[in-house]
Amino acid sequence: MYQNLCSMLGINYPIIQGGMAWVANHALAAAVSQAGGLGIIASGNAPTKWVREEIRKCKELTDRPFGVNIMLLSPYADEVAHMIVEEGVKVVTTGAGNPARYVEMWKDNGIKFIPVVPSVAIARKMEKVGADAIIVEGCEAGGHIGELTTMALVPQASQVVSVPVIAAGGIGDGRGVAAAFMLGAKGVQMGTRFLVAHESPAHKDYKQRVIKASDIDAVVTGRSTGHPVRSLRNQLSREYIRLEKEGTEPGELDKLGEGALQRAVVDGDINKGVVMAGQISGLVTREQSAKEIIDEVWNETEKLIRGCDI
Repeated sequence: MYQNLCSMLGINYPIIQGGMAWVANHALAAAVSQAGGLGIIASGNAPTKWVREEIRKCKELTDRPFGVNIMLLSPYADEVAHMIVEEGVKVVTTGAGNPARYVEMWKDNGIKFIPVVPSVAIARKMEKVGADAIIVEGCEAGGHIGELTTMALVPQASQVVSVPVIAAGGIGDGRGVAAAFMLGAKGVQMGTRFLVAHESPAHKDYKQRVIKASDIDAVVTGRSTGHPVRSLRNQLSREYIRLEKEGTEPGELDKLGEGALQRAVVDGDINKGVVMAGQISGLVTREQSAKEIIDEVWNETEKLIRGCDI
């Protein structure tokens, strides 16, 4: 039952906001948590001082639980992993690396550890190192992705791990949440839907690009480098794909993407920046508050699952 996940995290609804770099700041995280979900601050490659300040700002806006996402490839990951203990953060989500060396410290300090994984094998591994729940993310998601779809990944992961599975990738409304429950998930993580929230710091042009996106606008670049990324098609993505087809070296391709997410999110350059967003973009049609999003999604979910034993 999803109630067990809610009880474990101290939230009202089994809805987690994705840890989107440059987007998931204290304002968005606080708004989601205040609305009954679990807000997440994304540390990305940011210095530890910045992350600490975001945590403290979030505490000023809400007394509800919230979490921090640590991108383990960040040069500041080790510092942030220890700092969240000092700041009394309730939940940590992780990606892009193995968090095993931090798990004992986090659990000794009452922090719930929830890794984001792209496969059943890694889900099993994370359960063994002590995960309290596991976010399994399908390739429909925006940003860095794996190969499996949410539809295929969630039921397979749910069958082999005993901790709650949280579905991510391609979920943006109550139909997606209800479907995730039927596949065995106990909760969901949504990124793209919250990207256009009023409280999101994303540039207005970035938000409008997502709102105006069609079903075929989300494309994948970087498969040739081993680091595929889903974003909305634009001048940068077309150039990247052209160079990939020509066999350009991964190092040169990486240079093309340097600073591209910041250009899009902060500066609003939706042509030469990377507009990370998931395949669910075609369903996102307007800007709303985090509370309006959660209320709408959950009301639709309840209508769909009423009478079903999940």
